Amino acid sequence: MTRRILLGFGFSLALFIGLLPAASRAQTKLPARLSDQEFWRLSTSASEPNGFFRSDNLTSNELLFEHVIPDLVARTRPGGVYLGVGPEQNYTYIAAVKPAMVVIFDIRRGNMLLQLMYKSIFELSKDRANFVSMLFSKSRPAGLSTKSTAAEIFSAFAAAPASGTMYKENLSAIDDRLTKTHGIQLSPEDLSGIEYVFNAFYTRGYAVRAAPQYDELMTATDAAGASRSYLASEASFTVMKDLESRNLVVPVVGDFAGPKAIRAIGLYLKDHDATVSAFYLSNVEQYLYQDSKWGGFCRNVATLPLDRASTFIRSENGRGVGANAAGFRGPGFVSSLGAMADEVKSCIGG
Repeated sequence: MTRRILLGFGFSLALFIGLLPAASRAQTKLPARLSDQEFWRLSTSASEPNGFFRSDNLTSNELLFEHVIPDLVARTRPGGVYLGVGPEQNYTYIAAVKPAMVVIFDIRRGNMLLQLMYKSIFELSKDRANFVSMLFSKSRPAGLSTKSTAAEIFSAFAAAPASGTMYKENLSAIDDRLTKTHGIQLSPEDLSGIEYVFNAFYTRGYAVRAAPQYDELMTATDAAGASRSYLASEASFTVMKDLESRNLVVPVVGDFAGPKAIRAIGLYLKDHDATVSAFYLSNVEQYLYQDSKWGGFCRNVATLPLDRASTFIRSENGRGVGANAAGFRGPGFVSSLGAMADEVKSCIGG
């Protein structure tokens, strides 16, 4: 098999926009907010049929994914469009990149439902401690503030028991936020899927995935020891809350090599004079190669509006490099960056 052609495989809206470079704001026609109808129309019109993956993948299994963030921030410009795949690790990259819009693809409709669950919780939570309280159905411990570190927040909640009453109330609030506040038309199967996801956080606590656990992911650092998770600070959390509240984190069901999802989003972005700033791939390319589908993915990416700063973020199996102070030593995924425009040159016109 030929190895890759790849080169290296509470702010206000006014304040948030004010953080973006003037050139980024002037050159894009992306809306400052999507209406509920526009949000769901874009999500459903770009989506492909539900696909299969071997696990439900409710949380990240990458413990070292923050290590590339300093380089990622240096390479990219705020105000572009972030594309991604999978669960919550996207939020940490989004908080760093500060895009004007986000689209998260996944072959499984279950990931769309996971993203919708998070959307509701972000919107309903005033700060990080409230967010963690709602996500895990635990009462907020006394003493936490907007100045608390992620380690302090997760340590405090570790001693708090999950509440069945809170779980039921929160699940109802999530469903109401989506179907009544936003008017999203979700089927009974979709609502059951959201319940399945939310129940995993209630029943398993931080161990939604056995290793790494959620608290480990949120308290991880980059190589220099800087805390960069989306729950490391109120500023990072607010980037996500603001985007979610303006319907600018759009979940799409689609195969990376499929005929529709990536290309449909590419057309939307071109129509709005927007450029992709970053595309988080996780280790999906591994499966694309195994199934002889990487060429289709490359041709899809070649249809996206890119520039010299557009950056791939990818993960590869580092074979046990992921040990941490808690003793986790999994397969050890190592993240790296790549120049999107250069890497897909061979696919242009496909």
